[in-house]
Amino acid sequence: MSCVACRDGAGFDLPITMAFQPIIDIRTETVFAYEALVRGQGGAGAADVLAQVSADNRYAFDQQCRTTAIDLASSLALAANGANLSINFLPNAVYEPRACIRATLAAAMRTGFPLDRIIFEFTEEEAIDADHILNILRSYRAMGFKTAIDDFGAGYAGLGLLSRFQPDIVKLDMALIRGIDTDRIKRTIIRNTLNMLRDLDIEPVCEGIETIGEHDALSDLGVFLMQGYLFAKPAVEALPDVAWIRPDHPASLRA
Repeated sequence: MSCVACRDGAGFDLPITMAFQPIIDIRTETVFAYEALVRGQGGAGAADVLAQVSADNRYAFDQQCRTTAIDLASSLALAANGANLSINFLPNAVYEPRACIRATLAAAMRTGFPLDRIIFEFTEEEAIDADHILNILRSYRAMGFKTAIDDFGAGYAGLGLLSRFQPDIVKLDMALIRGIDTDRIKRTIIRNTLNMLRDLDIEPVCEGIETIGEHDALSDLGVFLMQGYLFAKPAVEALPDVAWIRPDHPASLRA
């Protein structure tokens, strides 16, 4: 990979914005992080935006997502109460980590957003060269950023990557979470995955939670960081209110 691709690649001309969805800590009823999710202007969903991304413009798209997320997060005072900002990045759009981080650093400096509050997460679903992603993750950690693997259990990286690098956070794929309260096999898989992550000092996050039953099953397994429509849907250019599930909740009541 070469930075010639950065210089000579096409720009990303489609206007974008960000929606924010919280990752909550049920122990303290605080927001651990807000994930920035790309949206098109006028309410277009992520799929519509991503359909416009190609090998020629993905560097420009990746850079625009980072700076847009930081600019909006700063304007919303996202970090004021200690929350992190989680930014999805495209590993195949990063040619050299320290060169490709310059726009991110400039945006953080311009807005005063604290670098130690930024989490960079990537999805396992993108086929990547393991040495390349390891170089990115190690470089980001050395610069003070947090790192996360998204959709763990659904893609390419998996256990082989974890054996070589332990990120700060692993987000378990929502397909494993869906219906976990009624699926013994999923509970067994999640229980053992959680034990492994804890032994590696990796913080697990369960995403895609939509029902009280899923919440309760995961809570019983010792999961504390959760994300999903049960608590809050993404809000465009806003930090949504969180619906907290109380420990003594009747199934129909949420505060």
